[in-house]
Amino acid sequence: MKLVDEAEILVTAGNGGNGCVGFRREKFIPLGGPDGGDGGGGGSVWLLADENLNTLVDFRHQTTFRAQRGENGMGRQMYGKAGDDLTITVPVGTVVTNVSTDEVIGDLTQHGDRLLVAKGGKGGLGNMHFKSSITRAPRKATPGEEGEERLLKLELKLLADVGLLGFPNAGKSTFIRAVSAATPKVADYPFTTLYPNLGVVSVEAHRSFVIADIPGLIEGAADGAGLGAQFLRHLQRTRILLHLVDMAPMEGGVEGIDPVEQVRAIERELEKHDPELLAKPRWLVLNKADLMFEDEAKEQAAQIIASLGWSQPWYQVSAISREGTWPIMKDVMAFFDRQKEEADEAAHES
Repeated sequence: MKLVDEAEILVTAGNGGNGCVGFRREKFIPLGGPDGGDGGGGGSVWLLADENLNTLVDFRHQTTFRAQRGENGMGRQMYGKAGDDLTITVPVGTVVTNVSTDEVIGDLTQHGDRLLVAKGGKGGLGNMHFKSSITRAPRKATPGEEGEERLLKLELKLLADVGLLGFPNAGKSTFIRAVSAATPKVADYPFTTLYPNLGVVSVEAHRSFVIADIPGLIEGAADGAGLGAQFLRHLQRTRILLHLVDMAPMEGGVEGIDPVEQVRAIERELEKHDPELLAKPRWLVLNKADLMFEDEAKEQAAQIIASLGWSQPWYQVSAISREGTWPIMKDVMAFFDRQKEEADEAAHES
């Protein structure tokens, strides 16, 4: 199934029921007075985060949602029944934006999170509320209020701890297969990955993290080129980025780009999309060392690191043979452990 990570929906809350104009009419009570009841409130529209969903594909088929209207009030001071609320389930990680104002209404990051996106209208007042010493038999009632209507943009951002990024055919899909149970498609042509893949890396019992394979980026991705542009947003929630680079790119085509230029090009796209992405911890993974002799691979890696002036951690691996991949996962887990310790210490000091 193709991942759908953006959708627009129109939500309309229910209108309130109208108030009733009614009078008490009983045989031995000739001046019974007004007894019109209030209308019921309209149903509201809620969004509910569900961890069992992973795409917004359902909103391709249904784009309008309407909650139930409140019932009108009745005589004998009987209130109308309130309309039922409407709950729409969305994947965890959905960001909700009001299209008309471009305001972010909410961010559903936990299973079970609920967000009110359209409030139901209040029910109208019956004529029993308008009785006074001057007006003994009011024939006045108010209509129910209209429910809110909003055009919403739903945007899914994957909740992954680690994001893999790099040019097409850098080996990201092979890497995620090597370190997790994820089984993305792997082939020797660009843009094999057409949607993000998630994998869980279990370092040991009760110590694991989620890794996401983001579709390959190319020059101009932030401006819409290639397939990776629409998925750059998924990197925003990650805690660390693993930047995969083909150490020995083939001549010609996308794969023929020099490794150093591959890194610089991706950095430009990250900064253009969101400068905070470039500020995230980003470790360099020089992949496909198996295509070179050992001494040649070491020399090539040293040249790349020197040319980049790289100061963050870096690794030389062969994802297809899994050589060197597991030490990275253990280092990532240790990095998360240090983050947690620092957060705990900061919370204790405050």
